[in-house]
Amino acid sequence: MFDTILVPLDGSQMADCVLPHVVAIASPFNAEVTLLRMLEKNNTIPSTQLFDLLNWQINKTKATLYLEKIKGLLQKSGIQARMMAMEGLVAEGIAEYAQSRGMKLIILSSHGRSGLTQWGISSITHKVILSAQTSLLIVRAHPSGVRASELTRTPLYQRILAPLDGSQRAENVLPIITQLARFHKSQVHLVHAVKTPEMARQMPTAREDTDLATRVVARNREEAGRYLEQLKSRSYLENIAVQTHLINSENATVALHQLAEQEHIDLVALSAHGYSGNHQWPYGSMVNNFITYGKTPLLIVQDLPARQEPMSSQTQGR
Repeated sequence: MFDTILVPLDGSQMADCVLPHVVAIASPFNAEVTLLRMLEKNNTIPSTQLFDLLNWQINKTKATLYLEKIKGLLQKSGIQARMMAMEGLVAEGIAEYAQSRGMKLIILSSHGRSGLTQWGISSITHKVILSAQTSLLIVRAHPSGVRASELTRTPLYQRILAPLDGSQRAENVLPIITQLARFHKSQVHLVHAVKTPEMARQMPTAREDTDLATRVVARNREEAGRYLEQLKSRSYLENIAVQTHLINSENATVALHQLAEQEHIDLVALSAHGYSGNHQWPYGSMVNNFITYGKTPLLIVQDLPARQEPMSSQTQGR
């Protein structure tokens, strides 16, 4: 599963918010963590190349010392860690490194050194999310720093929410959250949202349309309830605290956000696509909504195979 994890850091306190989650994810999977610091490449004129080289050495030394410190903290928590400082375009460099090294998971902070914005994620994080071909954990940034003691705080994920739509693609999250739940002794919330069908827009609504919608919802709820009960009986969920939710709403995504808040969910886990997902796009509409508007750490399990594309050598180490 997640035996190799990439953690891009930019030296800011906001980016460091991912560190407790790195420990929480890496520990149950016995994963090797790679800490990556991308340094922006400067395009300078020849007369300033000497200064640029000196500036690079200073920045690389600072980055190396920073990564060494983080690596030490992770190792004290029992995590295998290595580090890499590279020069290049930040988002592109992160995605290319993950692809070339076959990373199974990238753990990202929603915001970094540029600070919090009115947007749900920073531009760098957004670019990485769109270009990465692997699973992702997006941690919502907060301005306070991370102390070493916080890296060993357990359990971090007491309540895990997994929205399911009945498809095998959506169920890709189940082996992952099962392993997390066993390690953290989590309560797993499995939820299926039944959407009220949209009928012909007449004013007023015809009686036969209302009756048809009611019958469709009742039928879908019946099947969804049976599906959730079958999930609870699966052997790999044995001895795990499982709570099921069957909700009915005109807007399933809104209902899921509300449920996450009501149940004080610590982690939302979604497959990149559900039954209606199109392989032309990296994520389905519900995942995109949680990326932008979610307030809880979001684990996205990529269900599409990585594309085999030539690397563009945007990055280089020195």
